Amino acid sequence: MSVSEKNYVVEEDQPEISVEDHRLLRKVDRRLLPVFTLLYLLSFLDRSNIGNAKLDGMTTDLGVSAASYNTALAIYFVGYIVFEIPANVWESNLLSSLCRLKNCNPQVWLPSLTLAWGIVSIGQGLVKNQAGLFGIRFLLGATEAGLFPGVIYVFSVYYLRRERCWRVAIFFGGSALAGAFGGIFAYCIGLMNGVGGKSGWQWIFILEGLLTVVISLLAYFIVPTWSHKAKFLSETEKMRLLDRLRADSDAGTDQTFKWSSVGDAFSDHLVWAYAFLFHGFSFVLYSLSLFLPTIIAGLGFKTWQAQLMTVPPNVLASFSIWTTVYFSSKYNARAPFIIGAAIVSIIGYILLITCTKPGLQYFGVHLAAAGVYTGNSLLLSWPGENVSGQAKRAVAVALQISVGDIGAIAGCLIYRPTLASHLYRIPNLIAIGYLLFAIVMTAYLWVMMSMENKRRDCLLSKGELKDETEEERIRLGDRSVRYRYRI
Repeated sequence: MSVSEKNYVVEEDQPEISVEDHRLLRKVDRRLLPVFTLLYLLSFLDRSNIGNAKLDGMTTDLGVSAASYNTALAIYFVGYIVFEIPANVWESNLLSSLCRLKNCNPQVWLPSLTLAWGIVSIGQGLVKNQAGLFGIRFLLGATEAGLFPGVIYVFSVYYLRRERCWRVAIFFGGSALAGAFGGIFAYCIGLMNGVGGKSGWQWIFILEGLLTVVISLLAYFIVPTWSHKAKFLSETEKMRLLDRLRADSDAGTDQTFKWSSVGDAFSDHLVWAYAFLFHGFSFVLYSLSLFLPTIIAGLGFKTWQAQLMTVPPNVLASFSIWTTVYFSSKYNARAPFIIGAAIVSIIGYILLITCTKPGLQYFGVHLAAAGVYTGNSLLLSWPGENVSGQAKRAVAVALQISVGDIGAIAGCLIYRPTLASHLYRIPNLIAIGYLLFAIVMTAYLWVMMSMENKRRDCLLSKGELKDETEEERIRLGDRSVRYRYRI
């Protein structure tokens, strides 16, 4: 058996990382993690700052009713879902053989997306009526759609499967940090109310959008290209990186697009399970992040206090993400930690629903945020680790986000004003139901992948299977009997 095949089979006996590999990983980390985390922080900030703008009087100035505000939130995700899979398919070069386009370069594509949504975000501060708000929210979703799956795909061509989880977690931690910074920014920018004849909520959109535009221009010089063309690595480092990837999965190989790979993704029950898992968590993630300022204000605090009090729950969520993922990576486990995170979030919602003292309810908000952000950070890296075949993986990641964000739409519409009594008690109960659904999907993935790994171990132990060639291994992807799922 070749070294490549051996590493393909044995997941539990990973060798200690060499000094050279450690040095190589640190170099890749320094180039990828800061810039991608910053871009996602800006993405989440620009999509969720509408909650802060609402507290500063946006809905009153634009004549947007409470129900229409929920519609504006949902429209963002419609644009996001519509453009999610096409953006990721194009980015991963799946259509290049059909369209005869040059290879899409993430060094250009990702900063361009950032520039586009930064301009759209500025436009949110210039709208004059409800129709304008609806249109600009759709455009914001459309322009942000390609960032997250694009970055996950780039990670897959730089890191081994076992190395991606905590990198994705650091990257996703930008969403929690966005919530923390968003509260501070909203409070400070809100003080500009009346400057230049504009309201404070307008300045929130304009200045935060302008920040995104400036960062996007710098990102053109920082975001890396594909690993086999990476200019920040020497030729020796690139060869070592690609050799590591080939021994671990298909990420170091050059694969041509086949429509059958797309069909493989849509026909794989595990791919759909990843998608439905995120669907459960996404409902809670976005309803909490978008309505957190309103919920905290409902505890009896003034607008400026509510803006600032969104900071501690999001800071706790950031630390929870990084701590939990450290142990998840250390023990090479995903499912138990995802289930644990969902349980913590459920406890938080129970406190928010059943307690009458604002202090305990505010504590419940902390637990809910820590659990839901942590669970999302773990589950979003799972298909990238387990789906093999570049085309299939690209579709699987995009499908997970698309189906997941349907849950976000549901969250935006269910947290409507007619159900706002008792700090959205009924929607919070529905959120618990979604988290229980996520636990069921996690258990399903856990059981099915464990059974499949054991089945393949049994087949190999009989010694009746012939060795697979490198081409066969790549063609079969995660269907190879020598492939092992990471659970």
